[in-house]
Amino acid sequence: MKQEQIDRINELYRKSKAEGLTEKEKKEQDLLRKQFVADVKKNLTAQLNNIDMVNADGTVENLGEKYGNKSGLS
Repeated sequence: MKQEQIDRINELYRKSKAEGLTEKEKKEQDLLRKQFVADVKKNLTAQLNNIDMVNADGTVENLGEKYGNKSGLS
């Protein structure tokens, strides 16, 4: 997500607290929030899929490979 989009989310939040939002702005805010959450989930999944664990016997096991590189978090 681009910094401009994050700034817009914050701007809409501040406006909602100060004076309220129009229906169009509420829809925009909802869409931007959903995009933000989807991006956070995508990044977290990528990080978790790149974790390597060293087992007691010294072997290295990649968690992404072990659990099938599942896409998306539920």
